Amino acid sequence: MDNISKEQIRQFRLHTHHLDTWYQKADMKNIVGACGFQNSPPGAWEIALHNRIPDFKQDDMKQMLEVEKTLLQAWSFRGAPVVFPTSESDTFLSALVPKQDEPWIYTQGIQLALDYLQMSFGELLLLLKQVMSKLDGEVLKSKTLLDQTLAEWVLPLLPNDKRDLWNKPSMYGNPQKQTVGGAVVSFLLRPCAFLGLVVFGKREGISPTFTAYRNWIGHSLEIEGIPEQKLVRKYLHCYGPASIGGFADWLGCSSAQAERIWQTVIDEIEPVNLSGKERYILSDDKELLLSPPQSERKAHLLGGHDPYLGLQDRDVILDNKAWQKQIWQTVSNPGAVLWQGEIVGMWKSKKRGKGLEIEIVLWDDAKISKRDIQDLGDGYALFQHLKLNKITFLA
Repeated sequence: MDNISKEQIRQFRLHTHHLDTWYQKADMKNIVGACGFQNSPPGAWEIALHNRIPDFKQDDMKQMLEVEKTLLQAWSFRGAPVVFPTSESDTFLSALVPKQDEPWIYTQGIQLALDYLQMSFGELLLLLKQVMSKLDGEVLKSKTLLDQTLAEWVLPLLPNDKRDLWNKPSMYGNPQKQTVGGAVVSFLLRPCAFLGLVVFGKREGISPTFTAYRNWIGHSLEIEGIPEQKLVRKYLHCYGPASIGGFADWLGCSSAQAERIWQTVIDEIEPVNLSGKERYILSDDKELLLSPPQSERKAHLLGGHDPYLGLQDRDVILDNKAWQKQIWQTVSNPGAVLWQGEIVGMWKSKKRGKGLEIEIVLWDDAKISKRDIQDLGDGYALFQHLKLNKITFLA
């Protein structure tokens, strides 16, 4: 079993995440489709693409997502909004559909509502699926409106003794804005997304819109080959060497579902040794991992939810536990300053009128130069159609 160093892994992942050099517009589908771009908070996917193909402007990205529709946004792994190539919808959606007794991703919290209604998950999902076809002719602005509209469509299908309960104030979030039915729908929208029944449409101001997959793309979601195989290959190519547990965490799924999907590529993987632990890689990636190309780019200002940061073995890119807590927070992750694949600091930006201010924290052992950061900051401000007023380095 080959021994793999953290340095080899960093160089390998910089390459598979397309951060080793500046890429061209023609590479777009391969880059976005490598492992998808999370778009939470809104705009995160645009920053991720900018960090790989700086020639893409925000208008170009909007064109691909909302006009050409070569890219698609839908709820995907971990229940998060993810942008991916439309042609790979089966990989980022269908592959997440559970089998047998496996739970659906991002639905664990629904149990309070199920107990209150005294109805099963399966019953309610079946009712919601019956009305989802109405979205074929609708575009609904805001997630709140989507939840409540679908809840109203489900209402007539409920048993008479459940309808009053369905319309009671929600036990989640803001009860003045959401009903129990709306809360149920909110949880069940992830399964509906995986089934190809709902996607994000155009953004209108600060509000997303939602419609049916078929209404947005022009046809139903099509499945080719074995989507689960394609999904786990993507994970191992971007995050290998990895474990089944890491894969489950990345998907936000049960251990049973992760094990089932993992088994679809069992003949394509092999173990390696990382710091005394057995981890797995695609056999096709072995040569690249053992002798990864040296990255042409040394410095990066990554957004807080860049896919490169979505790894489970965080010590590979940041071995200080205290600093890890500052980078990976529950909400509102700061950006990460990278030097040769390692996190050496964090950053955040503030818009001031038509200008941008960036604050940087570099840790004591940082090797990155302030000149490198200044150049990256200038590029980021230009991408945001702003002027970089100043960069402040904090202790």
